[in-house]
Amino acid sequence: MATIKDVAALAGISYTTVSHVVNKTRPVSEEVRIKVEAAIKTLDYVPSAVARSLKAKTTATIGLLVPNSLNPYFAELARGIEDYCERNGYCVILCNSDDNPDKQRSYLRVLLEKRIDGLIVASAGGDGGLAEGLAGVRTPMVIVDRGLEGLDADLVRIDHEFGAYLATRHLLELGHRDIATIGGPASTSVAQMRLAGYRRALTEAGVEVSRGRMLESDFTSTGGYNTAAILLEKDPPSAIFAGNDMIGIGVLRAAAERNIRVPAELSVIGFDDIQMSRYVYPALTTVGQSIVQLGEMAAEVLLRRIASPALPTDQRIVTPSIVLRESTAPLAGPFAPMRRT
Repeated sequence: MATIKDVAALAGISYTTVSHVVNKTRPVSEEVRIKVEAAIKTLDYVPSAVARSLKAKTTATIGLLVPNSLNPYFAELARGIEDYCERNGYCVILCNSDDNPDKQRSYLRVLLEKRIDGLIVASAGGDGGLAEGLAGVRTPMVIVDRGLEGLDADLVRIDHEFGAYLATRHLLELGHRDIATIGGPASTSVAQMRLAGYRRALTEAGVEVSRGRMLESDFTSTGGYNTAAILLEKDPPSAIFAGNDMIGIGVLRAAAERNIRVPAELSVIGFDDIQMSRYVYPALTTVGQSIVQLGEMAAEVLLRRIASPALPTDQRIVTPSIVLRESTAPLAGPFAPMRRT
């Protein structure tokens, strides 16, 4: 691989002059610039990003930690972050922790060793040590999707509790009273907030909150399918609020295998509005906002923090809304739908 000294030798000038041309640190004559660029093209020279970052004290690189890259939610989130960073001259290093706190901490250490300019963390959840570990990090950072208790950092997330409230209230307004929920791991703040919204909607409507209707799974289609299979075989409700769209897609599959018609016999609503939810059959009614735009917002907050480290902490809680599709319908039976308020 060619070096800067090889370029200098071919162009017949000093390597410091080549450096000034490459890094635009000092004006040079047009004749010298043409010689340097010709030598670079001939040798296929690639400037060292490490050397340039040492001089500039910046790497133009952002680290992104996600808990599950197979989940379309985090893929869409990463796309929004990457798009915004690319438009603003930054590249993104993506690390997937597989919902493993140990792997998450290991990747965090690797990213910091690479002298990234900023960090975006979607927490794996259930890891009390992560907030403590991040508290000592001086690199600008933004927490996205799942907040970390005890950490004073910029935060961008959906209003999980209100979104779950909207989803459950939607089912209540359709006349459903026997509403189950299949949520994510109870150790995660996201699952806790969404369960709280479900409970609040039922309580406001005067519907008993049954422990047997609050089921725990994980945020995957497999988890939703397995949990729904048990529920639908044993004592099927008239409606299910799925803790995210992936769980909801698993519920749709479990219902189809048991010849339970959705939405005629079972209404299903998800959370997140991933792109896939539009193309399953029936198309999944859900709660959410544009995930790509959420990622862009997180990147915007981070780049602002990099430019102005002394700014006050920025907490952005995005309000979700109902996305009506085909998987929910009025309850067929003697109960009239609630009057919409």
